Amino acid sequence: MENKSTAVKALTWIGDNLVTLIFLLFTIIGLSVSEVSFSWFLGELTGRLYRNCFLVLSLIIPVIAGLGLNFGIVVGAMAGQIAVVFIRYFELGGMSGFLLAVLLSTPLAVLFGWMTGRLYNKTRGQEMIASLIVGYFANGVYQFLFLFVVGVIIKVPANHPLIKPDGIGIRSTVDLGMADKGGLKYALDNIEKIPFTHALILIAAAILILQILRFVHNKTAMQMKKNRIMTIINMALCVIVIGIGAYSIAAKNSLTVVAKVPVVTVLLIAALCVFTELLLKTKLGQDFKAVGQSQRIAEVSGINVDKTRIIAVILSTVLAAWGQVIFLQNVGTLNTYNAHTQVGMFAVASILVGGASTSKATVSQALIGTILFNAMFIMSPEIGQAVFGQALLGEYFRTFMVYGVIGFALGLYVWKANRKSKLTI
Repeated sequence: MENKSTAVKALTWIGDNLVTLIFLLFTIIGLSVSEVSFSWFLGELTGRLYRNCFLVLSLIIPVIAGLGLNFGIVVGAMAGQIAVVFIRYFELGGMSGFLLAVLLSTPLAVLFGWMTGRLYNKTRGQEMIASLIVGYFANGVYQFLFLFVVGVIIKVPANHPLIKPDGIGIRSTVDLGMADKGGLKYALDNIEKIPFTHALILIAAAILILQILRFVHNKTAMQMKKNRIMTIINMALCVIVIGIGAYSIAAKNSLTVVAKVPVVTVLLIAALCVFTELLLKTKLGQDFKAVGQSQRIAEVSGINVDKTRIIAVILSTVLAAWGQVIFLQNVGTLNTYNAHTQVGMFAVASILVGGASTSKATVSQALIGTILFNAMFIMSPEIGQAVFGQALLGEYFRTFMVYGVIGFALGLYVWKANRKSKLTI
């Protein structure tokens, strides 16, 4: 009987984490069949993480507040790009230019978030569909602004490198320039960098200390066998990672050639993780959870449901705007009319890969999902080349996986919800 119970639990766990396991398996197969080196893979993967994590983390708060997966973070990305265009037009750059871009994008994102939140309150229960439509509508306004308004209504010099040769509209591709030459490119990343192995040791050591403190001080939680075992496993993994990092430094193996880690960018991502966790412990965070669990009960408890939902959307939109500025300074080039279009899809797919759903999302799920989703993006062309002799097939597979994982994860969530309701009845 006990063996049967264990088997059921194992199958349930596999079902709950099926999408994550598929992507993990895909990455392992990709590394085994392709000829790429592990150090190259790590370098590509970490580079993508620095520029994408902030955007994915911006999805957590709306999910907790019961708004589902906020595809509408696209409007936040647009706010960030409008600020970047302004900075580029006046040829500002460096850290001061980056901070000004963040400052300018914030009121725009607050406005866009407030308008979007009001719309979600009018389309209660259909927020995800509404967020998709918001993205398409906002994109039309954005295109009109930069294709027609700039140059026709807002007069600009035709010889400016940002403006098209006919003097109407912004160029399709804008070089953001190097930070040391007055540009935004790497303005944040180049402040301070340390070797990858050193960063690996520091991060593992920080997590190990946090796990030890949790084990020592949170005795109530540690009384639960599951929590105690997971904490011990996490501590063991941290010790192993520290050992690998120390060995790599001593042996000067391939890990030492992985691209250096931008310290300030990583610290900002870590700060957002901490902020999200701390926010959920505040009165506002508890309101988010209450509204997400049951709007009716939350309203009876005296919570202003509409206001709480709007605040959640505003926070998500502002974080998305900041995340897009971080993304663009890392890329160094602004694809004016397309850079924002896939932000919502890719961020949603990433958080779903980590095991999140339309009603539950955590920081760890966002981080794990970002890692696995970007690993798939890196390995797809390599697998296509290794298995079929055509890297282009891997490119098609990328698109299939982006939309496929969203559809599969949402379908799985609906199936589980229906099954649970039947069991309850």
